[in-house]
Amino acid sequence: MLKPYILKKYISEFIGTFTMVFCGTGAMTINEITGGEITHPGVAITWGLVVMAMIYAFGEISGAHFNPAVTIAFAYSKKFPWPEVPKYIVIQIVAAIAASAVLLFLFPASEYYGATIPTVDVYRAFVLELLLTFFLMVVIINVSTGSKEVGVMAGIAVGGVILLEAMFAGPITKASMNPARSIGPALISGHLEHLWLYILAPILGALLAVMSCKWVKDDNCCS
Repeated sequence: MLKPYILKKYISEFIGTFTMVFCGTGAMTINEITGGEITHPGVAITWGLVVMAMIYAFGEISGAHFNPAVTIAFAYSKKFPWPEVPKYIVIQIVAAIAASAVLLFLFPASEYYGATIPTVDVYRAFVLELLLTFFLMVVIINVSTGSKEVGVMAGIAVGGVILLEAMFAGPITKASMNPARSIGPALISGHLEHLWLYILAPILGALLAVMSCKWVKDDNCCS
């Protein structure tokens, strides 16, 4: 039987990921079916605010990863136990699929449900997603305490960089930076094209960010 505090971590990670994907891709879905009522800046702001809110809600409990790339990077930096990685990733993906399924029920007129489909060729999209996730993980690894995104400024810093990247890169790749966030809408919408890049590029970008942290402040970055 799972210990209560362990179960709380998993539930928190599920709720946080579900809320993030539901609100973020929900804004994209509503923007799609209303012909742009939310607007692109509105979508970017939604992503930034929901991530910030979920970090403050669950950072102390689960670490507020909500992202398989972040979980893998924390494990690589020795701030998170490898045996927990598959469990977190499964929870994150299931939560993202559940959020997308609810959007399918609510908005059956949508075609994409926030699916990540690049508007440039696949190689440029891959490099852009890798860089976006690199920038995001650089911020996360430097504001986190262990594998937890906690502290007064953590939510603002992480939510802010997601808003920033969604604002300028959203029209090109949808600025996923998160395999779970891409898998959910892809499975529900049936738009599986290029999904591999939205799985691989964020993981590589996050790992590179951990490497860069080791290069610049080894003693304080990774154990």
